[in-house]
Amino acid sequence: MRALLAFAIIAASVLIALTTSPRLGLDLRGGTQIVLQTHDSPYAKADRRATDRAMEVLRKRIDALGLSEPTLTRSGDQRIIVELPGVQDARQAMEVIGRTAQLSFRPVVSSAGQAMTDEMGEPLRVGPVALTGEEVGRAQAGFDPQDLRGWFVSVGFRHDAAWQKLTAKAACAAPGDPARRVAILLDDKVISSPQVDPGVRCGTGITGGSTQITGRFGEKEAKDLAALIQGGALPVPVGVVEQRTVGPSLGAEAIDASARAAVLGVLLTALFVIWMYRLMGVVATVALASYALISYAVLSAMGATLTLPGLAGFVLAIGMAVDANVLVFERAREEYAALPRRGVRSALTRGFRNAWSAIADSNMTTLLAAGLLFYLASGSVRGFGVTLSIGVLASFVSALLVTRVLAEWATGRRAVAARPSLTGLAGAGRVRRWIERRNPDLMRRRRLWLSVSAVAVLLAITGIAVRGLNLGVEFTGGRLVEYSTSRPVDADTARRVVSDAGFPHAVVQASGKDGVSVRTQNLSDQQERRIEAALRRDGGTVTKQRDEKVGPSMGSELRNKAVIALGAALGGQLVYLAIRFRWTFGAGAVLAMLHDVVIVTGLFAWTGRPLDGIFLAALLTIIGYSVNDSVVVFDRIRELRAAEPEAPFARVANRAALQTVPRTVNTGMGAIFILAALALFGGDSLTDFAVALLAGILVGTWSSVFTATPVALVLERAD
Repeated sequence: MRALLAFAIIAASVLIALTTSPRLGLDLRGGTQIVLQTHDSPYAKADRRATDRAMEVLRKRIDALGLSEPTLTRSGDQRIIVELPGVQDARQAMEVIGRTAQLSFRPVVSSAGQAMTDEMGEPLRVGPVALTGEEVGRAQAGFDPQDLRGWFVSVGFRHDAAWQKLTAKAACAAPGDPARRVAILLDDKVISSPQVDPGVRCGTGITGGSTQITGRFGEKEAKDLAALIQGGALPVPVGVVEQRTVGPSLGAEAIDASARAAVLGVLLTALFVIWMYRLMGVVATVALASYALISYAVLSAMGATLTLPGLAGFVLAIGMAVDANVLVFERAREEYAALPRRGVRSALTRGFRNAWSAIADSNMTTLLAAGLLFYLASGSVRGFGVTLSIGVLASFVSALLVTRVLAEWATGRRAVAARPSLTGLAGAGRVRRWIERRNPDLMRRRRLWLSVSAVAVLLAITGIAVRGLNLGVEFTGGRLVEYSTSRPVDADTARRVVSDAGFPHAVVQASGKDGVSVRTQNLSDQQERRIEAALRRDGGTVTKQRDEKVGPSMGSELRNKAVIALGAALGGQLVYLAIRFRWTFGAGAVLAMLHDVVIVTGLFAWTGRPLDGIFLAALLTIIGYSVNDSVVVFDRIRELRAAEPEAPFARVANRAALQTVPRTVNTGMGAIFILAALALFGGDSLTDFAVALLAGILVGTWSSVFTATPVALVLERAD
């Protein structure tokens, strides 16, 4: 049954992978993401219903512009997320989709009307509104090469009676009289004021329910105006609270770099696992391939958006998927060493059974962190949460289903059963042999280990206090623009150029091989173009690779959400572990997680690396990884204590820590291969992510044995 189920899952995954593909986020395929927030107006309240109506208007406008594969989603009651693939000029896009666009048609009067200027700048008085944009049924840009007017916009009305009545009255004025004109206004500004044709008789008006808006239009202006009119008026005003633009080349480079890192990291991990576990290592490698296939298929079937943090999470999860296999194989080694006469297949079966609780608990804690990421974070970090959740579930299936089917089949062959050393399960392993030879009493010096951890935390806190945190634009608000130059520009030269352009307080850093990033609190589009022109003098051809703009309220909200997500993750893990184990274990694991978080944050403070959404994703992943290690140790303590209830707690904890060290080392090595590949070959976008996780894995490996367990012993007041 397990074999049939595994075959069915893999076959379905292959079919889905061949017929569908996941959506790439804008940070991978290039384009613009704009987060809009609706605001109350004198006429309407910006509630959920008004936001939904505004979203429909925006969708019509974007469709009229002919942009490919745009997506609009509502976030909360007052926010709309607009994604425009391929659009690199967010300013021009916002000029169209973000305008209120109240269209009105009014008669021109000689006196007692509202004073305005016409499209030519001449004074004009207009009367009350006779028609609004709600009466417009269609709008389309057109061009007549035979007509001196050039580009125009054809407007069709839903009912022609009101238009006919308006023009019938205007036709009563003499030709040349301003009263014979009809003013067409957009957001209370006259865009056209044509005169009713002299051939139209007084009292008759223009029939047919259509007209043309003319003016000094180019092709783009005419099409943008048609899109505004076709979409209709927004029910409430909207404002930009966040804007991100990524060039297509930057996204392509991120995909290529991640693919190279994935191939190299997986290859190194596979070689390491095969070296450690021989035939079972080959089985684990096949299971890893099935894990990657299942994850990809689920992502595609769900229509999930794969973002850069999500891609990094997908690559990382391949390395972490080794964990379940390592847990099973190490338990099988222990079982074979205890009862070798039963054979490797029996040892493997018992290994799966005994490793079940540790695998289930560690997966649940990671899913808890991923769920908090999804519900409490926002933007691309939510994509990371989705990808991580899918990866955890896929690794669970691949380890307990695919690996088990293949491993039991392989160990059931006569040739393998006769040569148990081929499986890699008949030996104790290098790490376990060293431990058995030395048999150190680690928990006897638990206060020393806690002192070392305390010193590390103190150093990290000192770095945070002295150097401060380099919060990214996501958390502080402001604007970050990244440029690539055809000629190399060093950071000092770039700082001088940007300062001379009028921005002495901007944070200017080198980015990549031939790139410059500029971050400042307030930067308008006009000022940004001035910086680009200044860089062009030293850097040659300048290309904008990335442009992120976050409003102060949005940055504050994201920062608060990050703190809430972190606190909820720690609290959630404490509750879960207290229920599954003991409150002392939960407290030890949570303090170890907090220890890891503070040290990694302090490392970034000392090195001046930015703390942004990707760092938050890394931090919450570290929490999941740290608690996984602690859970494995605590699960073994629970098992040993149940077998020897009268044994001293400290001795049981020491044995549990020593018995789980081989799993911790082998799992950590598997993840380190992936992360080292990401750090070296994953490109600038993934370097900080990989560095944070590398530090987190090293610190987490220490804390699971030398922080979490000693804390639990201290709280238990164990001898």
